[in-house]
Amino acid sequence: MLVCGKSDDGNGYDVLRRRGDGIEAGRVRPLDEGKPIHGEVVRLKARSESPVLFDVEVQHDARASIGRPAKVASERYRQGWDSIWAKRPREHSLN
Repeated sequence: MLVCGKSDDGNGYDVLRRRGDGIEAGRVRPLDEGKPIHGEVVRLKARSESPVLFDVEVQHDARASIGRPAKVASERYRQGWDSIWAKRPREHSLN
């Protein structure tokens, strides 16, 4: 990864990253507690030949979980929810 400079908002850095045979433009930002992750969580390791070159190690890829809901409720919470809101079979007896 090559760091090109500070981002427009001053909260990150604009970067160029070689991935496979291609080069991608992107932005790295610090993780903020309570804010969603868009993209990847990476660890950067400085390279000795230049202060603006880094090796990238992907720690987590948030793009891989797109389309699936977050699992934020415990099993006990789900059981309580189902006991209140789950559809129960109707009794089919006549009046």
